[in-house]
Amino acid sequence: MKVVVAHNRYASGQPSGENVIVDAEIAQLGAAGVTVLPFLRSSDEIGTFSTAQKVLLPLSPIRNGSSQKALAELLKSEKPDVVHLHNPYPLLSPTVVKTAHAHGVPVVHTVHNYRQVCAPGLYFRDGHICTECRGKTFPLPAVTHTCYRGSKAQSAVMAATLAYHRGTWKQVDHFVALTDRIAAHLADFGIPAERITVKPNGIPDAGAAPAPGEGFLYAARLSPEKGLRLLLDAWSRHPDGALGPLRIAGDGPLRPLAEEAAATRSDVTYLGAVDNAAVRAEIARAACVIAASTWHDVLPTIVLEALSSGRPVLVTDRGGLPYLAGDAGWVVEPEPAAMADGLLKAREGAAALAAVARARFESQFAPDVLISRLIDVYRGVTR
Repeated sequence: MKVVVAHNRYASGQPSGENVIVDAEIAQLGAAGVTVLPFLRSSDEIGTFSTAQKVLLPLSPIRNGSSQKALAELLKSEKPDVVHLHNPYPLLSPTVVKTAHAHGVPVVHTVHNYRQVCAPGLYFRDGHICTECRGKTFPLPAVTHTCYRGSKAQSAVMAATLAYHRGTWKQVDHFVALTDRIAAHLADFGIPAERITVKPNGIPDAGAAPAPGEGFLYAARLSPEKGLRLLLDAWSRHPDGALGPLRIAGDGPLRPLAEEAAATRSDVTYLGAVDNAAVRAEIARAACVIAASTWHDVLPTIVLEALSSGRPVLVTDRGGLPYLAGDAGWVVEPEPAAMADGLLKAREGAAALAAVARARFESQFAPDVLISRLIDVYRGVTR
């Protein structure tokens, strides 16, 4: 089987779990015997554009003729069985779907966010969940609230792109939804259930941590929607040292909150921005990993990494988090009292769920399990 994997890589200065996941999936497909033809663009290219190219850049999400020409040439020369699309913005555009169909090639699309409907793809605005654009032919609220990069002009372009490509998305042969929440989003968008398969991202299996851990780890971008403020409010409701240590890893606009907590409590340590190897080591040190998102988080990789290491998770009931946690942790409402109660339960019960967490990873999220499911999707659309 021969598959074109199409993906617009996020800029290298913007840490992207999606880039990591696409790279891992390409490697896993190759190991499973699939011939992968990467068709990749990168937002880093924008810095090298001529003035004329930059002038036309706002139109790129709608079509991007140069990308369609290059894809058409690849399809003609290689005659793949499937085109697998990940992120199309801004240098590929959803027109990839039409280009593939023009050459008789079916399209599978992995949906990493809510951007069929929402300009920033988050269903989150001004500190709260927002679905104002859902069901609208033209997502005008995105322009009114400058939802895309804080710019009314850029929001207008993205809103126009979403309106223009509503029909394009409905031509995709099969969707891969990372969680049940994404599947529900697609169903609400009008995609029939038989064209949706729930398949989370796969990560390399680092193996279960060799010894029991202690305390909690929170590793995420320190931005409002990731719930750091919620966690620290809940943590402050317990006496210093009552829950064991809390280690915070990451960087972002709420970094001062993490620094203040570490300065005022002996049981909080702020690690700063750390690489993936260090995150894995911190997961092994902890007894439980926290994902405190207040938006409909799609699939935070930290949860899968925790389960892989045999660490249960404490998560909010937002987005795909309950689906990921399953019976390997605790699910709470995203409010301080519920989170504070969840911290206490996790403190008392984490050791007993370590084996459950590892078993959940092996049965549901191990790379070989997920790649087999993806290959089944490819076979379905080629039939």
